Amino acid sequence: MSLLIINIKELLQVRETNVTIVKGNDMKILPTIKNAYVLIDYDTIVEYGSMDDYENIEADEVIDAEGKIVLPAWCDSHTHLVFAGDRSQEFVDRINGLTYEEIAARGGGILNSAEKLQNISEDELYEQSLKRLNAVIKLGTGAIEIKSGYGLTVDAELKMLRVIKRLSKESQVKIKATLLGAHALPKEYKDNKSAFVDLVINEMIPKVSKERLAEYIDVFCEKGYFSLEDTERILNAGVEHGLIPKIHVNQFNAFGGVALGVKYNALSVDHLEELNNEDVDALKNSKTMPVALPSCSYFLSIPYTPARQIIDAGLPIALATDYNPGSTPSGNMNFVVSTACIKMKMTPEEAINAATINGAYAMGISNQYGSICRGKKANLIITKEISSYHYLPYAFGDNLIDKVIINGRIVL
Repeated sequence: MSLLIINIKELLQVRETNVTIVKGNDMKILPTIKNAYVLIDYDTIVEYGSMDDYENIEADEVIDAEGKIVLPAWCDSHTHLVFAGDRSQEFVDRINGLTYEEIAARGGGILNSAEKLQNISEDELYEQSLKRLNAVIKLGTGAIEIKSGYGLTVDAELKMLRVIKRLSKESQVKIKATLLGAHALPKEYKDNKSAFVDLVINEMIPKVSKERLAEYIDVFCEKGYFSLEDTERILNAGVEHGLIPKIHVNQFNAFGGVALGVKYNALSVDHLEELNNEDVDALKNSKTMPVALPSCSYFLSIPYTPARQIIDAGLPIALATDYNPGSTPSGNMNFVVSTACIKMKMTPEEAINAATINGAYAMGISNQYGSICRGKKANLIITKEISSYHYLPYAFGDNLIDKVIINGRIVL
């Protein structure tokens, strides 16, 4: 089936060649075509251009996008979308003065989510997660990474990853799976962390690898969670089993996790709310993508990732939601883009680059997703009638999406 979109007010993120990453000053540049068209055949972008050069093209379906903007669907490279229930009570606890660390210390936080997940059936977990996935697709997300990490036992982690695999098979969106076995220390291991790390290395990773349930390995490298030594042991084991590192670093403390990620050729280092010059230097001349999660900063009232420092150093940056029940109960990439502009002083061009092509890079899929390029997958957002693409982050509380197209099919 072919789909033709005509009279597009402005077509964003147009790339004549298959650019797969955008860095530094280039992030300020967002290639566009005004008064444009796009032709999709089956699930692929096959042609685009200016309506001035348009010659009558036959298609099975035609959309007139007059007054509307078309851009690639968002690529959300960091989520924990598969979880059980919610943690709304902890939201109230924080309002009443408890910190994230204090809530975790009394059995809340990740341990709260783990207990709920361990006690839920795989089918129920799938149904809850599918609802969330469908909701974020309607908000324009066309590719998404989903982590485990709320199981904290071998069986529960495998259950999460099987649900992610099922979502990937039954949904139209591109899904990448990450093993985050070392997300927190289970209660029964609180006095024997090395034994839990051994469990992750000797049981969890081999089983996940054997069943091909994940492509990436992740660790919460943070004080009070997993040290540099713990992280290195786990990353090394993951690499030996064919898993690519993507790690949580510098959410609350900067103590060398970024350099460790670069050492292991991590595809991305995520959070970076705390960042020092040594971290920036470590990222230079690497292939590792810094990923910012501004919704997490907003929800926890912690610092925002210093995007200007990263970009001005000539580095790339990606934006993602961190969708999870504790610190970011939202998968809305539109809010992420707005917050990056408002709180991190990124320009709309930089934020859109970070949420499309660089987000795709942070999932290892920017050769097929994240830009308008002939031969790439047809995952697109059609906005409502708006004055310019600057209006997208400006009107942060509005839903400005008219249609979402995934693999060439209209899903909204």
